[in-house]
Amino acid sequence: MIGCLARLLLAGTAVSIAIPIWAGAEDWPHWRGPNRDGISREDLPEELPAELPVLWTAEVGIGFSSFSSVGDRVLTMGHADGKDTVWCFDVATGAVRWSHAYECELHPKYYEGGPGGTPTIHEGAVYTLSKRGHAFCFDLATGAIRWSRDLLADHGLELPEWNFACSPFIDGERVLLNAGGGGIALSRESGETLWLSNPEVSGYATPVPFDAVGMTHLIHTHRSLVGIDAETGKESWRFGEVTGLNAADPIVHGRRIILSTSSGTRCLELDGDGKNPAERWMQRDLKWYFNTGVLIDGHLYSISGTTHRPTRLVCADAETGETVWSEDGYRTGGLIAARDRILLLDQGVLTIFPARPEGFEPVLRQQVLAGKCWTAPVLANGRIFCRNAAGKMVALGLAR
Repeated sequence: MIGCLARLLLAGTAVSIAIPIWAGAEDWPHWRGPNRDGISREDLPEELPAELPVLWTAEVGIGFSSFSSVGDRVLTMGHADGKDTVWCFDVATGAVRWSHAYECELHPKYYEGGPGGTPTIHEGAVYTLSKRGHAFCFDLATGAIRWSRDLLADHGLELPEWNFACSPFIDGERVLLNAGGGGIALSRESGETLWLSNPEVSGYATPVPFDAVGMTHLIHTHRSLVGIDAETGKESWRFGEVTGLNAADPIVHGRRIILSTSSGTRCLELDGDGKNPAERWMQRDLKWYFNTGVLIDGHLYSISGTTHRPTRLVCADAETGETVWSEDGYRTGGLIAARDRILLLDQGVLTIFPARPEGFEPVLRQQVLAGKCWTAPVLANGRIFCRNAAGKMVALGLAR
């Protein structure tokens, strides 16, 4: 019998459908997209068909890793048979261009487990981080390993309850990771450690750039939001005590920062020196558990709630935090935007709707997967990529 991993290696199933790439196509090179705000500048067709065509499917293994795509490549991660695998597929056919598997624990604590971080593509290289601190740099074209690190073995880092879940952030010649009590920086070229804040427990969110006053970065730690100098690792300021699950990335809007956890959402504003964050509003009815919302024209669109409490699709006023409208019947899905249209994947249903404070009016609802779907979809170069927790991946086309 063919083993599970062997089945995965043969999983890219091509479908002979000629789908042209939509005009204005754009790469999605890393978590939260080219501008790290969850918004693609790619145009969706004005008129969508009743159903988007399925171009190909693949089995990538258990996990919640999203997708990164540059040119003719799309990458994600999954787990099977005691190993994590980094997958690189051809976007047109689903053929496996390369893959790399390594031993890593599934860690299914209260959920399926598997990788939570997303590969980062930068200047012909791919950077990844596993739940257990395996950091890799691959050659995008061939999959050859340029360098690898075991951060747990090297630094004795304390793991958070659900292990590491961030995606690598490239800052110049540094790879920033939310590992340790205030992050760690590795050399992009060699993987060597440039600085480590401390070996204490980390949060789960990916580092976010914040350049309202000079360039700094936001690290969502175990119980605080910290502003750091990425060059030195020096802490500029700290806002805490932040309670709840610190997994959703903060959203930056000028000097303001939207910070949401499983216990509620705050709007912080920094002073003229880029320090001393002050709370402008607090909304306990708006809760981001895993996935960050998107900010469009002064309004926040997101799934609000947790896996063990009622969840809603919500539009909130970013100036006040007040709910503008909400829709029941949603769980813990994820969403992105294509300019001013939202793409939401929840319970296997892809929903597309205009981002309008006037109300919720979907223009497409399509069942594309079965089972749990916590991972946000990705739009890249005329294709929409979706996955479920069990590892079924689907590539959808946009007709001209």
